[in-house]
Amino acid sequence: MEEQTSTARVALKYGVLGSVVIMVYTTIINVSGLSQNKLLSSLSFVLMIVAIVLAMKNFREQNKGFMSYGEGLAVGSLASAIMGLLSSAFTMFYIQFIDNTLLTQGMDQVREDMERRGMDDSQIDQAMELSQKFMSPGVVFIMGVLGYLLTGFIISLIVAAVIRREKPVFE
Repeated sequence: MEEQTSTARVALKYGVLGSVVIMVYTTIINVSGLSQNKLLSSLSFVLMIVAIVLAMKNFREQNKGFMSYGEGLAVGSLASAIMGLLSSAFTMFYIQFIDNTLLTQGMDQVREDMERRGMDDSQIDQAMELSQKFMSPGVVFIMGVLGYLLTGFIISLIVAAVIRREKPVFE
């Protein structure tokens, strides 16, 4: 009987590798003071896409060139969950121990955006009060993990459909 490649092992490998790359990139962006640049900050999701694609390709190669849609979805989703957990934990560590002004800078940026849109002071104060409730460490961690999970699942749905290669039935 053939031994099949484990989706969990491949997902763990690429989830950890992807999160390390994302952590290094995020640290560089934060240290250089470019963390408020939306384009540069969103590139971390491009890195996540690359990690998911590489994980699925690696799984397919280890599985003699075959990967079902479900296996691809499992590899991609699990890898994004691992990236979400590790990257969010790192973000919390970074905010708590390295640069605790990061959330304040984000809140200042949100206030500037609202002022630019012409909102009055009472609306801005009300929105800032609501935003402050969502900036607690626990909520930031959970939202980060859920964001990676949801985004990774959607990406995995698409990538698995493109990369899959079903094993012939009579082989």
